Order: sequence, then structure tokens, then C-alpha cells
Amino acid sequence: MVYGIGIESSCDETSIAIVKDGKELVSLKVYSQIETHSPYRGVVPEIASRAHLEKINSLLSVCMEESNLKFSDLQYVAVTGYPGLVGSLMIGAQLARCISLVHSIPIVLVNHLEAHLTVIGLEHDLPTFPWLGVLLSGGNSSIYIYKDFGELELLADTRDDSLGEAFDKVSAILGLPYPGGPIIEKMASSFEIPKGEKSPFPKLLKEDTQDTIRFSYSGLKTAVMYYLKSFTGMPPIEKIAYYFQKTAFELVVRNITKAIEKTQIKTIVAAGGVLANETLRSTLQSEAQNRSFQLYYPQKKIYCTDNGAMVACLGYHLWKEKKFVGLDFKISPKRNFEQIL
Repeated sequence: MVYGIGIESSCDETSIAIVKDGKELVSLKVYSQIETHSPYRGVVPEIASRAHLEKINSLLSVCMEESNLKFSDLQYVAVTGYPGLVGSLMIGAQLARCISLVHSIPIVLVNHLEAHLTVIGLEHDLPTFPWLGVLLSGGNSSIYIYKDFGELELLADTRDDSLGEAFDKVSAILGLPYPGGPIIEKMASSFEIPKGEKSPFPKLLKEDTQDTIRFSYSGLKTAVMYYLKSFTGMPPIEKIAYYFQKTAFELVVRNITKAIEKTQIKTIVAAGGVLANETLRSTLQSEAQNRSFQLYYPQKKIYCTDNGAMVACLGYHLWKEKKFVGLDFKISPKRNFEQIL
């Protein structure tokens, strides 16, 4: 039995988890800073790092107590090293160094984005490499060819706003709360579509060829803003939310289809905070059935958010490959893997 601890502090969730054999969750604790950042409608880096500092030690204590394990029972400590907010990453890094130094436990440095794609290993066996990793979150809208642990090739990226960021910005435009994802999903689900009605928003990146795979949501945000201004009275918020979401998800499906055709890889792992959206889940499930590709995504919505379990899960596989780092390891806001490791 191999027990490992995962430390996540890259953005606005502080999380500690203990995982057994890289696939069995023993304990998971998450502190969300959403309420703290809500007045600013976005993450304030200095506030985030202070919150991590205030909460991380208590989360560690509770996690260890709940697991009934001692530090001597742990084989590795995995910590998010990149990408993320530098001040926030530093808090998790220092805790990892302390645990390693005091208890002589090796450290494995984890790529936050890769960890999102491997968290499905806590629910079922990981698929055989290679697979396509679709990452949709507040900071990323990307598709990777996942060749092996630590080996990802960027296939598609966003040229401006990520999908999660677009949800937050459109929510602000509509006068809805932060974060935008849950409330827009709720509004969209309550909209009854009139027969024959067309979307007021244009198809995204309709000029792209079959060989071009990319994301872009800034134009959709602008389209929502101008459409909203066309109303003198009460605007149809539910209608706007519905068609915004539908237009945004159509690009996701289109890009996945393009990626499959380009690479001939028919195993898809979708991850990130936006995968908590039930409409997106059902849309991807329908496409997987219609187009005969394998689809995986975290069933538990807590695994869609930033969490220590995903860090510990990936950390296990890196530990098996003895990819350890010293106490002087670096953290970085960048996601360029080759430059950091």
C-alpha cells in the first residue's frame, strides 16, 4: 500500500488530500475562497495567498486526523508547482518542503493542468495512452495530446477568454452573481425554447478551416453585451443565458470532433471546473454516443474543481517513476513544462 499526500494552492482553493495507491481517496479537505473574492468578481492574488496561509495548516491537521495515518506512513508528498498564482503556489510549496524536511518524505512536483486530467483515476482505471485531454476552466480552454505522465502536447488553445472566464464576464454583464457558471446554468435550464426560434448569437470562429483548432470566447461576450443593450425594458435573462451557453458549448464539441479527426485518437478525458455543468456533461455524452468515442470526466463535481486529490493521484504515478525534486524546487506561473522541469 502506498499512501501519498497532495497539496493544492494554485489559485483560490486551498486543499489537502491523502490518496492510497493513486486510486483510492482516503481524505480530502477543500477550503474555497469564493465568498472572499466575490466582491471583486475575480481572484485577487494577494488576498488568495493570505487565505492559503491562514487555512493550509489546519486543513493538513484535519486531513491527517481523519485518515488515521502518521507522516511515517506516507511515501510521497505531491504539490502543485505550476501553473498558478506565484504567491499562492509558494504557500503550498513551503508546506511540502516542511513535510519533506521534517519527515524525510520525497517530494514530487505536479503540473496543475495535468492533474486535472488524471483525477479520473480516483473513479476508474486510467485509459491507455495516448488520449486527448480537454481542459475547460476559469483559466484554460485547451486540448492536449496526453502521451504519457509528464508528456503533453498542446493541440488547441484559446486566443483570448477561456470558457470559465466568459461565464464570469457574461454573468457580470447580466447583473448576476460571481462566479458565473452555476447561476448561468440555472438560468439557462429554466428557459423554454419557442418552436423555430434561432439563436441571437453568431456561430463562433465559423471562418476556421477543419485543420484549425482553437477557442475564442471574447466575441461571444461582446455579442451578449450588444444584444442586452438592444432592450429598453426587462431583458430576457434566461434566454440570453441559454443561447450563450449553447453557443459556447457548440465550439467545444466542434473542436473535440476536429481533434479526433486530426489525431485519430478516440479517447477523450474532459476536466476542469466547467465540467461541473450538467448541460455540458450531457452534451458531451450524446456526442460520444453518436460519434463512437470514449469519454471520461470526473463524476464527482468536487473533482472538477481544484483539489488536493488530483495532485496526490498524479503524484503517485510520478512517484512510481521516481521523479523526485529537491527542497530547492521552483514554482512558476507558466505552463510550459519543458522550461520548468
